[in-house]
Amino acid sequence: MNRTSYQFQPESISEFKTQLLFWAQQYKTAIWLDSNNYQQKYSNFDAVLAVDAISEIETDYNNAFYKLKEFQTNVNDYIFGYLSYDLKNDVENLHSNNFDGLHFPDLYFFQPKKLFLIKGSTVEIKYLTKFSSEIEKDLKEIRAVKSKNQLSKKIHKRVGEPLKIKLRIHKDAYFEKINSVLNHIHRGDIYEANFCQEFYCENATINPVEVYQHLNKISKPPFATFLKLEDKFLLSASPERYIKKEGTTVISQPIKGTAKRAASAKEDLALISELEKNPKERAENIMIVDLVRNDLSRSAIKGSVKVDELCKVYTFEQVHQLISTISCKVNPNVHPVDILKNTFPMGSMTGAPKISALKIIEGLEVTKRGLYSGAVGYIAPNGDLDFNVIIRSILYNASEKYVSYSVGGAITAQSIPEKEYEECLLKAQAMKQVLLNPN
Repeated sequence: MNRTSYQFQPESISEFKTQLLFWAQQYKTAIWLDSNNYQQKYSNFDAVLAVDAISEIETDYNNAFYKLKEFQTNVNDYIFGYLSYDLKNDVENLHSNNFDGLHFPDLYFFQPKKLFLIKGSTVEIKYLTKFSSEIEKDLKEIRAVKSKNQLSKKIHKRVGEPLKIKLRIHKDAYFEKINSVLNHIHRGDIYEANFCQEFYCENATINPVEVYQHLNKISKPPFATFLKLEDKFLLSASPERYIKKEGTTVISQPIKGTAKRAASAKEDLALISELEKNPKERAENIMIVDLVRNDLSRSAIKGSVKVDELCKVYTFEQVHQLISTISCKVNPNVHPVDILKNTFPMGSMTGAPKISALKIIEGLEVTKRGLYSGAVGYIAPNGDLDFNVIIRSILYNASEKYVSYSVGGAITAQSIPEKEYEECLLKAQAMKQVLLNPN
């Protein structure tokens, strides 16, 4: 499909980004990806907005990757969308029978009529050529969106009753389940498993843009996402990249290993040093690096898989994290969807060995993960792709008035249940804060 391109430089990129997000709300389908200018050397864009589906695919997990491959091949254009965690059931002989209060489709992708790519101070607009006559009108509308100060007043207006956050798994049951994972580890069934729990609100009404803006402001993550699919929303402050393909190079950047931030710079440096050397946190990360190397090798040119960075500390607003970067080379004729299928679900949200971990956590968790620990991103016409990991995220079904956020952690032989519980609360802090205290 042909696209008409138009470039310009707005006076204020940050104000234009705010205006763009508000303008996008008129459409049934919108995906906003924002790096928050985090120094991420692998990113192609600082921010991207895709709106208004001209064609789309929505399916459950049955043959989902095959259907996506067919859709991407036929469209041969930019497609944006998500892979839910439950596509594991397409990749392996698995199932998902846990409770689901959100009801997102297992897979959704769309071809946008309108695309905005932001890099530095430049905005590139790419509209499907038959809609290019709308560029001028749309830019006028975007610039007419009220100024940032007026928007921020609107953003902090509370909608509906105060929210009551509940736990799907209470503390004692959580400890029992962690001990069950540890028993599996001691028996040799697995080395590591990522166990997750859900926090939720029923009969809840929120303003999705307000909540996203606030979450993004306090987190400033490199893989922030606002996704709107009619009455369903993802508001994500993800710090993690799942997978990126550029040309014949593929990289994956799993996060495993977490430490809190300190109030003073001196204490913060001490915590960074401690995290770098912590044998338990490093073991968590290295086990997943091995798993990712194995996943990438299914698509890679033999001998090309390598670890570019091992257990490097990256600092975010709420936490320090250990991140590793693994890369490989692929043949130009490898289909991008096959790369996704060969590596999904990502190692950082599952465990090792992967299939055993998937079965064990499915039996112990009580909520269907759905979008949580899936991935949002895009595939470009040339087969390049970039996807995040959906963590540190709020999910909202406006029709069902159901709000949910989940957190998890890697359980290894060295895990102490009380410390794992504290880590979950630390990761949940930002989501809880924006839902209960909108200002």
